[in-house]
Amino acid sequence: MAQNSVVNGIRAMLEGAEAAVTEECCIYRVPSDIRKLNEEAYTPKVVSIGPFHHNSPHLQNMERHKLIYCKAFLERYQISLESWIHYIERVEPEFRSCYSETLHFTKEELVRIIFVDCGFIFELFWCIFYEEWLGKNISFLMKHLLATNIRLDLLLLENQLPFFVLENLFNLSCPSAPAAAPNRKIPSFLELTFDYFIYYNRSKLTSQNIRIMHFTDLIRIFHLQYPLQHPLQHRVQTDETIIHLPSATELSEAGVEFKVNTQSDCLLDLKFSGRVLQIPQLKVEDWTERLFRNMVALEQCYYPEQSYITDYVAILDFLVNTSRDVDLLVRKRVLVNWLGESDSVASMFNGLWKNITHINFNYQYFLLCKDLNAFCRNPFNKMKSTLRRDYCNTPWQTAVSIAGIVLLFLSLVEAVCSILQTVRP
Repeated sequence: MAQNSVVNGIRAMLEGAEAAVTEECCIYRVPSDIRKLNEEAYTPKVVSIGPFHHNSPHLQNMERHKLIYCKAFLERYQISLESWIHYIERVEPEFRSCYSETLHFTKEELVRIIFVDCGFIFELFWCIFYEEWLGKNISFLMKHLLATNIRLDLLLLENQLPFFVLENLFNLSCPSAPAAAPNRKIPSFLELTFDYFIYYNRSKLTSQNIRIMHFTDLIRIFHLQYPLQHPLQHRVQTDETIIHLPSATELSEAGVEFKVNTQSDCLLDLKFSGRVLQIPQLKVEDWTERLFRNMVALEQCYYPEQSYITDYVAILDFLVNTSRDVDLLVRKRVLVNWLGESDSVASMFNGLWKNITHINFNYQYFLLCKDLNAFCRNPFNKMKSTLRRDYCNTPWQTAVSIAGIVLLFLSLVEAVCSILQTVRP
């Protein structure tokens, strides 16, 4: 009897086993060895979206405001509750499969979370797009600091809803659109999303032909300048790996000149030619670390073979070791330091790549690192750099050096002439 009980128990346990991560999964808990390095970078400060942080005590104050926003959107579009609830109940199993962890919510609880969070996001994006702030409760969330924190919270990997749910539910509301916005062209939800996150769209992408899984994925695409351009499209296939790259100070001492790449809107477009390393300008702001950490976390979980943001972070980690490297890149306008202390910037870059799994660089960065290492190993390049630094660092110093060389040459000529006159019979 005891043995049969054990067998039945194990059989039931095995029958209940399911894959932890499905093919549909795109929203992840950040791996613990990465998350522990900076918990705050992955945790929403103001508003929870989706199930992972729904019950966090410090976010409960926003639930009332989310309901107010959701109600405003429903009234704006004159939407029946039943139409939304019917759609959400239908996609609820697919919704669950988008998350990397089993969601311990009942179907009814999950429907409520999706319903309120979607309505909140719709009204928020709509108000930003049309600059409409109706009522104190609506305008309260638009105060600068709070609005900034909400926008950043919506970019965190653990704080996401699947985009297809948002998009389909928004489209379900479109038949009522003329009443909500007479004489207006109703934008698609993707257009609303682009408008809301326009500050981060440094590549100036349009919403044409863009497909995303969620908002974190969109921010990554903004930085990649989608569609990807050759040669970023593939990883290098070689047994050779890049294990070292000199810091910015070491590269400068070896003769490398840093310049801002003004020819490209893509942050990842690093180029090395001759002795000039061109890097697009990066503003280091209070939220820079949060953005990069969440993009890297997404690549670790979903894009291990297309980890282009991780490659960029690795290059920065090599280039920036100390505050001297930061100061050099700031002088060259490659970095704009809005954090204040150079040590803070150096610490940020040094921490972004910790505990990250990184196989090798994309093809462009692989060649870049090889060329930079080869340049630094060439003793003639360092010799020329030393001469240039010691004798030609400024126009005045260059003029003095040239004058000295001319005087030395004339002295040699005079000495040779004197010798010739002395030995002449």
